[in-house]
Amino acid sequence: MLAKLEGFATALLGRLSGDDLGVVVADLRALVDTVRDQRALDSALTDTSFAPLSRGAVVRDLLTGKVSPTTVRLAAYAATESPAPEVPRSFEELAHAARTLAETGSIELPGLGLTEARHRVAGYADAVLEDVATERFARVETELFEWARTLEANPALRRVLLDRDAPLQARLGLTDDLVGARGDAVSIALARFVVIGGRPRDVIGTLDFLVDYVAAVREWRVARVRSARPLDDASREALRASLSVLTGTPVELQVDVEPDLLGGVLVQVGDLRLDATTRGRLGTLRDAVAATRGLVSVLDGPADNE
Repeated sequence: MLAKLEGFATALLGRLSGDDLGVVVADLRALVDTVRDQRALDSALTDTSFAPLSRGAVVRDLLTGKVSPTTVRLAAYAATESPAPEVPRSFEELAHAARTLAETGSIELPGLGLTEARHRVAGYADAVLEDVATERFARVETELFEWARTLEANPALRRVLLDRDAPLQARLGLTDDLVGARGDAVSIALARFVVIGGRPRDVIGTLDFLVDYVAAVREWRVARVRSARPLDDASREALRASLSVLTGTPVELQVDVEPDLLGGVLVQVGDLRLDATTRGRLGTLRDAVAATRGLVSVLDGPADNE
């Protein structure tokens, strides 16, 4: 399974038990069967021309109200994070993971290399942070950073926590002692999964990686909007709702009015840029005209010398 998806699934499935887990198992099995039986759906999910966020939004819209909210989140995340040709396989792997958890009561996490282990932790963070208000992110970043520095400064703590031969429960107990009394619940959950799902000798590096990752996730929560004219409340809410559907998370708007855009809006969310301004469309048109002229000149060949 894709490392990020494995971390995300571990966070969501780990919260379930009994009937709730049984519902998700059945939902995912039905999803796998539906994709397998409907070639049009399979083709749409594996179409590489779809942007990952768009693919996730389509899956979210398709499943909402038909399956459990947890299943919607799992399937939409798989559709967003997996390469398009691997989306159906990711659904199958989710179904297998859920069924295994229901049968055995545990989720087995295989050993991974440094980069993939960090990606697994990032996926876990995505699941945990989805339900967290944006204003808490700064505290989480600060606490993760401070704990990494505490480990760096304390050889005795570092020796135990980074010992891959030490029992997991002992390492988790040390983590709880270090952060449990004064930390935010989100920070504690992330720190514990660094121990559970990361590489033992990379705890400090993974904590620092998480600091940067949480900051990047926060950037996806704030849409910087440049508008040619002020947006009324209805327009703001419609834009906010559309961006939330697209990204799968609540989005706040920061709106600047710039009349020189001539019309429309320019939106920046994370590394996603949406240009619906008049100036942007004119620029696109100019580029298209220039490209067409260049093509015509190539097709016509060099001008005759008189």
